[in-house]
Amino acid sequence: MIEPGLFRSAGFRFGLVYAVLMTISAAALAMFLWWFTAGLLDRQTASAIRADAQGLIERFDEEGDEGGIKALVSTIEDRLAADVDDEAIYLLVDANMHRVAGNLDTWPSIVDTPGEWRQLQVRRGGMRSSALVFRYELPGGYHLLVGRDVQVRVQLGNLLTDALIWAVAIVLAMATAGAIIVRSLFRRTVANVSATASAIAAGDFAQRVKVSGRGDEFDQLAEVINDMLDRITRLMDGVRQVSNAIAHDLRTPITRARARLEEAARGAESSADLHAAIDRATIDLDGIVAVFQALLRIAEIEAGSRRASFQRVDIVTVLEGVADLYGAVAEEKGVALQVSHPRRLEINGDAALIQQAVANLVDNAVKFSPENGTVKLAAVLDGRRIRIIVTDRGPGIPEQDRLRATERFYRGDAARGTPGSGLGLALVQAVAYLHGGVLRLEDARPGLNAVLDLAWSENPDG
Repeated sequence: MIEPGLFRSAGFRFGLVYAVLMTISAAALAMFLWWFTAGLLDRQTASAIRADAQGLIERFDEEGDEGGIKALVSTIEDRLAADVDDEAIYLLVDANMHRVAGNLDTWPSIVDTPGEWRQLQVRRGGMRSSALVFRYELPGGYHLLVGRDVQVRVQLGNLLTDALIWAVAIVLAMATAGAIIVRSLFRRTVANVSATASAIAAGDFAQRVKVSGRGDEFDQLAEVINDMLDRITRLMDGVRQVSNAIAHDLRTPITRARARLEEAARGAESSADLHAAIDRATIDLDGIVAVFQALLRIAEIEAGSRRASFQRVDIVTVLEGVADLYGAVAEEKGVALQVSHPRRLEINGDAALIQQAVANLVDNAVKFSPENGTVKLAAVLDGRRIRIIVTDRGPGIPEQDRLRATERFYRGDAARGTPGSGLGLALVQAVAYLHGGVLRLEDARPGLNAVLDLAWSENPDG
């Protein structure tokens, strides 16, 4: 078996999708954290600058001695004196850009547009630091610059950004390692299925996929595959049984028909003798044709092709039809046929096949019932199942033979002296499987209970 390459492996692809989703999720979380921390600090700083500038402008706009340049200069100096954290930045210049008040020596050259935020490097007290500033225009050609020292916030933002980048990188590395581990686990699980399939392909039909017992999706897949293999095994056994049965059971009537024709050809003394021999051979051949027709019908049923013609079937009508058909036969043999069922009982299925299956069961019951015996035909609804029960008081089927009774051409000791080909119960079982059911043969003490258990659907489209 050829091992797929790393990137051609389905397990690796699944793991890679998991890794990508994990990385995207981690990146989205990192961006949210950055926006919620560093971004929040920037927004708080900008809001503080606006409030501070609004207060200064309002002081400048006051009338009389309470306002004007002198009042603005005095307010700036008071705020600088009260700035314990030394974060406030103020600069007031005249129309010629000469410093009037503030803690900056010169106007920054890059702040050349009014109403625009700028983050720049400033020098205060002989040290350079980062600052966020905003420019305001005042009457009389004055220019006001208000800002905050954000050096600590910049360092915090850089630290947070680096931490988040490393976190995303670590998540990516761990997700990649997880993808490789998932690939290994996936290969280990699928290897069980692959090994079983290879053994089956080599002819070992006894192999089955191992079930871990965890009840996960792989266990469900293993159970489905095992059910499929069981079904294939049953079909293969059926094919072998049919081949063996055809080779043994049909050889006798074919040989008998051939012998009769040869005898008639050599020793017939009249045309009447010849026609009689031909008629007997024709009867033998008709029996053989009937057997092949039954085999073909069972094969058709097992293939499931009849499901396309499923429709609503009234089981009550089917049972009454079978009772009418076999009532006279049972009466002639001295057997009482009793029928019981609900007033109405419907199922989605093939009416002709269900009727044939019930007829086979009733035919067997009447055939093996003793004189003055009783055959009961009943139908009941039990939960989500419809059970059609045929009970007789005949010899029954020994427990050791019940599992083989539904095999093609199987005939027990009690049936060897009666007409038939051994295909009746095989057809009933095929009809049961087609309708999602099963045929059960139970001891009636004395006699036999044949239970045709079918799936019931309340929905007409079921």
